[in-house]
Amino acid sequence: MAATADKEYMDRALGLAAKGRGRTSPNPMVGAVLVKDGEIVGEGYHRRAGEDHAEIVALKAAGERARGATLYVTLEPCCHTGRTGPCTDAVIAAGVSRVVYAMRDPDSRVHGRGAKKLRAAGVAVTAGIGGDAARRLNEAYLSYHKLGRPFVTLKTAQSLDGRVATRTGESQWITGKQARVFAHELRAGHDGVVVGMGTVRTDNPSLTVRHVKGRNPYRIVVTSSMRFPNNCTLLEKNQDYRTVVASGQKKIAAYAKRAGDNHLTYWTVRNRRTGRIDLHDLLEQAGTFGLRSLLVEGGATLATEFLREGLVDKVVVISAPALIGAGIDAIGDLKVRSLDHAIRLTDTTVEQRGNDIIVTGYPRKVG
Repeated sequence: MAATADKEYMDRALGLAAKGRGRTSPNPMVGAVLVKDGEIVGEGYHRRAGEDHAEIVALKAAGERARGATLYVTLEPCCHTGRTGPCTDAVIAAGVSRVVYAMRDPDSRVHGRGAKKLRAAGVAVTAGIGGDAARRLNEAYLSYHKLGRPFVTLKTAQSLDGRVATRTGESQWITGKQARVFAHELRAGHDGVVVGMGTVRTDNPSLTVRHVKGRNPYRIVVTSSMRFPNNCTLLEKNQDYRTVVASGQKKIAAYAKRAGDNHLTYWTVRNRRTGRIDLHDLLEQAGTFGLRSLLVEGGATLATEFLREGLVDKVVVISAPALIGAGIDAIGDLKVRSLDHAIRLTDTTVEQRGNDIIVTGYPRKVG
């Protein structure tokens, strides 16, 4: 019975945590629920970086009722001082008798130390309930602490036969309105959206979250040419200062001199021998800038390079029930000569938005 209750309250905490999607980076999404005598006496979630952590929100809501209560929280409480104070100290001071957390915090400043501090103060601690769901919720946060780079999601919107445009280049709109709303939800949940110059020149995108409520991601253009089109939306509508141009040092210097003060952010990225941008260096620059998750939206050349470099952590394919035939492929040559070397997805899910089908999965290593 107690185990069932623990799961129910943790599920509630996970639901609360998800409300912070797209707003908490570089912090994780965290939810907390305080329960006393079978009644929820306080709850909350981390709304954005710099504001109260979920535990503090729940403790403030509970007040004196927190004494002797059980705290359900989706991440191990922190025990260090950052923008806010240690949550462990607040939990102990409030007289909470038991803490149930879903997953250990991978941050080296915590990573088991929070639980240890609670136990040392006489607080009963239970770990692991709802752990799988908590890890999936904060996959970008976990990936950054494991790999030292942003979590990369590759998204394609294509016809059923894998085309992103007709042979003449027409691409708007392959998918329907509901699928496009989903795509904007994806943008809102990532710190940055990455496109190549081909997409900028062909589609002149805005890369905002017009169809949903949320924060616009950083708009990152990866280019070795700097050949922006006339009336480029990403340049002319940059009032939020979120357009980033990633290119080689010489290209950036020459372009910046011509463009003047256009509120752009420039990342100087190494070029490979082929003349293409080094994507490993790009991710390092993004991580240093403070981004923890990136959504690669276009085009086929950029998507193919990310896949071939093994830098894609998650794939989202939105397929419209349409057949185009000859056209522009969503993915280029991955140098797969045997099915044994195909990039296969694991932990796949399928959902429908309007008439379109969305498949989400995680690539296994090639080979």
